[in-house]
Amino acid sequence: MSTTTQSETARKAAATRRANARRRSAAAKRAAVTREVNARTPLEQAQGYAEKAVLIPVGAALVARDAVVESVVEATKPFRTRESAQRRLERDIRRFERRGSTARNRAERQLKKARTRVERELRQRRARVKREVKSLRRDVERRVANVA
Repeated sequence: MSTTTQSETARKAAATRRANARRRSAAAKRAAVTREVNARTPLEQAQGYAEKAVLIPVGAALVARDAVVESVVEATKPFRTRESAQRRLERDIRRFERRGSTARNRAERQLKKARTRVERELRQRRARVKREVKSLRRDVERRVANVA
């Protein structure tokens, strides 16, 4: 027992046919554009590349200019009044101090690690040299005792 009626099924089928026709039409339009692009003469293609070569840097420069203008406008907003400028300055000073303190602490930790590592390596080398000297001394004393 089906819940859809025959007319609903027909409407759905018609909608599917229309959607498929739209897809075919869009694909045909894309193919026509591709054929048109491929039909351009080598001179026209070179002209297109030359235009791109000029327009891309110009566009990039304009985007960069817009970013600079916006950042300048944003940077000047907090300084509209003396009080807001003072608050912003004090906030920035505290932030800079925290960053400096963090950087100093990190550098001190790294220096301490490096110092500890060098000291450990030196102790290990010293112990190795002592063992070698002790071993060599024993060998020499044995040989001297055997010769004498």
